[in-house]
Parts: sequence; structure tokens; C-alpha cells
Amino acid sequence: MSQALVIGGGFGGMAAALRARKKGYDVTLIERCEHLGGRAQVFTDQGFRFDAGPTVITAPFLFEELFALFDKRLEDYVEMVALDIWYQFYFQDGRTFDYGTDMSATLASIRGFNERDVEGYQRLLKTSKEIFEIGFEQLADRPFHQFSTMAAQIPALLRLKSYRSVWQMVCAHIEDDSLRQAFSIPPLLVGGNPFRTTSIYGLIPWLERKWGVHFPMGGTGALVAALEKLMRDVGITIETGTTVKRILSEHGRANGVELESGEKLPANVVISNADAAYLYTNMVDQVSTSAKLKLAGARYSMGLFVLYVGTNRQFPEAEHHTIWMGQRYRELLEDIFEHRVLANDFSLYAHRPTATDPSFAPPGCDSFYILAPVPNLQGDVDWSREGEKLGDAIIDALDRTTLPGFRESIVTRFHMTPADFSERYLSMHGTGFSIAPIFRQSAWFRFHNKSEVLENLYLTGAGTHPGAGLPGVLSSARVVDHLLPDADA
Repeated sequence: MSQALVIGGGFGGMAAALRARKKGYDVTLIERCEHLGGRAQVFTDQGFRFDAGPTVITAPFLFEELFALFDKRLEDYVEMVALDIWYQFYFQDGRTFDYGTDMSATLASIRGFNERDVEGYQRLLKTSKEIFEIGFEQLADRPFHQFSTMAAQIPALLRLKSYRSVWQMVCAHIEDDSLRQAFSIPPLLVGGNPFRTTSIYGLIPWLERKWGVHFPMGGTGALVAALEKLMRDVGITIETGTTVKRILSEHGRANGVELESGEKLPANVVISNADAAYLYTNMVDQVSTSAKLKLAGARYSMGLFVLYVGTNRQFPEAEHHTIWMGQRYRELLEDIFEHRVLANDFSLYAHRPTATDPSFAPPGCDSFYILAPVPNLQGDVDWSREGEKLGDAIIDALDRTTLPGFRESIVTRFHMTPADFSERYLSMHGTGFSIAPIFRQSAWFRFHNKSEVLENLYLTGAGTHPGAGLPGVLSSARVVDHLLPDADA
């Protein structure tokens, strides 16, 4: 039986492993961390549980179809719950904006900011739907390793005004500055600056409206566990706590991997879920001209500072997902993405899973995951010094605004910085989302799913087409599925 080796057990790697197994390959998945999930690790301390990585689940059908490949059902492995309020936005003037499933409630919340933006939001959704129908339904799982595929899409991309940024697209429909900020946030969920990210990513509002925002009971870790059980059920071999050092090749064809231990494992095909930029910088013996050009001109996504907090009381006023907007918006993003400096202010995304699943904390307690976009390691930030200080500043800010009494209730806290992302996940420059989602790093211009360096090497994950975020990385595995021949074909 033909052997497929999958490097990395993130969602893209797990999905690719399952798809390769369905095609008849004998599949071995190798994960650097002690547990599967890639960035979706799970931390525990003093009875509190914390999802370490992605926390927002959209397009759940992408998970369902992985189980359906083997005539199984996702709901038999994990319970998915649709959230009523997707995000509550908090602004520094004290106003809040609830954004969720109930369209009439969303429109009423918009009306509280600006009456004219009720109609503007509906126009924005219409535009988002038009982009979605091309960008997601037609292109997200289409291979883009040939330029002719890209060239054929240029008329559609021009018609959709993909040369605009997401911010420009939002401003064409929304007048209120606070709402402009709220509706231009989606690129940050995939590592991009809304002022520079192509408006192709403006499809996210319609994607959320179409399928909603979901939470797996037990957290993202439960979703990882469900996929792990499925993989074992269908005969995939899983090796954790094992790091692949390099791709082995002969005559321009990948034929196995070498582990850090020195052990060499042969394979007919290799599928890499490692960070694409790290792969081509550190794990192959030679790089093609196109890959060299992409690496030389690469613009990277931001870093992430993630604070994990367990409290001895509950904060029922906090929704499951909160986006806490700071005083500055464009200027803060410029500091993060362009100047690469750690500013004194911040904006935050707070995840309170105990709002939906009390098992994340001891009775009467809360579990929080609080994320701040920060510069990646291309900036000169000493995270060994700044991490604790930033955590303190975030706690103080929440204590005096949305979570009064927060600081005094803390039982446990710890954090991750871009330095941790670099060391634990081998993420180039410690980024949260690999290369940034700008136009010149999209589709054919992004790292190809069929390697441009070696035959029989395929790529999934955030740095490849179609991009970061769970729908993106799961779709990258769909692209590999299209490209990968059946075993022994």
C-alpha cells in the first residue's frame, strides 16, 4: 500500500490525513507537540481548562464532511452548539454592540449607533454574499498552482473590486466609525490588517450569517479529540512528541522525512502542515525560484499575546465572545503591522467558554482566554520582560471597564507570546497566522498546495491557499484532496 506521511497535526494536517486515508493511502501523521491540534492545544491548571488556539467555529460542514467520508457523523463524536450572540463589541465610550444570529436584534443594535447604517449593513451583506459566492464557493478549494487558473479569475476579481481593502469595502456601506471598526475586524481573525487585506476576505460576514458561529462542547480540544478518534478508527497511525527535521528527496521528488532523532521514514507522498515559510526556509535542501521570491517578499501576519485566566467567581455579564476595542484603531494596527512596536494601548478578543460550557472551570468559577494582536518577532520586543507587564495592563483595563472585580478574583494566570509560537509551533517569526492575507499573497501568489519545490510534496495550513482560519485550513486540505492521486494510481 502506498505510504503517505503527514507532517503536523493541526486541523489542516488532520483533515489532509483523513482525505489521504480515504484515497487508499497507509497514513502516518507526525506531530511535534505531545498532543494533536497544532495551535489548538489544551491547557489545564487548578481545575480550569483553556483552549490554547482557535475558538471561533464557522462553516461546521467542513468538519461534518470529514466524518461523512467514512460514513460517520460528527454529532456522534462531539456536540456542536450554535451561539445566539456571536460577538459583543465594547467601545471606550461605554457603548456595546451585540452581533449575532437574530437579524432583527442585530439591526436594532445597529440602529442605536446610526439609523442609516441599518440599510448600509444590508448592502454590506449583499456585497459580502457576492464575494462569498466566488471567493469561497468557487475558489476556496480550487488548486492555484498554475497561473492560468489565476488569470481566468481576474475578470471576476476585478468585478468584485478585490483591489480594495476590507476597510474600504466596509466604509462604502457603513458611516458610523465604531461600526466601521466592528465590521472590518474579520481580517484580524486570519492575521490581516483590515486596512491592507484584500476585500476578498470581506466574504466572512456572509459566511457567518449563512452558517452561524458555533462552539463544540468541551471546547476546540473536544473537536481535536473527535478527529483523533476518527483517525484511529480508520487506521491512521499517529506519532506525537516527534519533530520532523527535513524532507528527504531524490531527483526532485519527496520520498520521506528525517526526524530530529536522525531516523528516516520513507513515503510515496509527503503532506506538510508545517508553517509554509518555515518549511521552505528550514526543511528542504533547495528552493525553487518562485518559492525564493515569495520568501524574499513575504509580509507576515501579526503575533499574538494570549492571556489565560481562571477566576474564583463568575462574570455573567460577559458574553461567550467579546471584542474589546481600544482608543486607537488604524494607528494601533499601523504600530503592530508596519512599525512592529509594542504600543501602550491594545484591543482585545476575550473568550469566556464557561458562558456556554461550565465544565471549563470549577463550580461558580470562570475560564478566560484573552488575546491581544501584537507585533511578530520581526519587531524588537523582549517578551521575557514585556509579557507579564502586558498581562497586568490587560487585567487592569478589563477590571476598570467590562469586568469590575476581575483582578481580585484571579486564581491562576499565564500567557503565551510570539516567542512561544516560534518555539512550540515552529511558526516563522512567531506569527499567529503565517503570511498575511494581502492580495499579492493570495491564490496563485500564496504558497501552493502542490509544492513548487518538490514533486510528491503537498502543503496545507494557514500559509497556503486559501489562507488562515479554520475554514481556510480545512479548505486547504480539500485542495490537496483534488491534487493527490489515488493510492497506487
